[in-house]
Amino acid sequence: MFPSPNHGDRRGHAPSLVVLHFTQMRDAAAARARLCDPAAQVSAHWLIAEDGTTEQLVCETRRAWHAGAGRWQGHDDINSRSIGIELANPGDRPFPAPQMTALRRLLRAIMTRWTIPPTNVIAHSDMAPGRKIDPGPRLDWEGLSRDDLALFARPDPSDPAPPLPASLDALGYPDDPARLQAFRLRHRPWATGPETDADRRTAARLLRCANTPGGSRLRDGGGAPS
Repeated sequence: MFPSPNHGDRRGHAPSLVVLHFTQMRDAAAARARLCDPAAQVSAHWLIAEDGTTEQLVCETRRAWHAGAGRWQGHDDINSRSIGIELANPGDRPFPAPQMTALRRLLRAIMTRWTIPPTNVIAHSDMAPGRKIDPGPRLDWEGLSRDDLALFARPDPSDPAPPLPASLDALGYPDDPARLQAFRLRHRPWATGPETDADRRTAARLLRCANTPGGSRLRDGGGAPS
């Protein structure tokens, strides 16, 4: 049932995070072969193909080897604390609708099974700034947010713009020089250049969402990128 041999003990932790990845390989078959190869020493709990086919590679009670070095919310050893989902995508194209439908279905089941809130569904790039970029700027985080499956928000121009470092700390980003780029990759992929008030407002609004029941729907789906 669980074809990947690449897993271990969770070291006393239960899953409290979901980490989303892209495979950066040509197709799901190639990704599956690597994730199940003992020599590769990588794995994930789930693999979702482009057509939505969903396969479990590691039992969720086991520690899959998907996250690597990084930190989130002050914790390291993210592998022991998380469930990893790999989306078959070379990294240079949108995620197909059947794949996103399957991801929504899988996230709902995992989040219910382990009582994981939307705030704890993160990108690989969130916890490993500068080292990882997946699942990249094309993933529809806003759509996931509308279904209460992740965190996303668009700020109003009138929103306060408090200092960004404190907001990124509170959201969970590690103290890393590349964390502005990691934050933007997920929440403002159109942004370039030095930190702006739009970054500060976005992070502050995300914190409001994180602390408001159902708050991931604040300002969902509207407005042009700011």
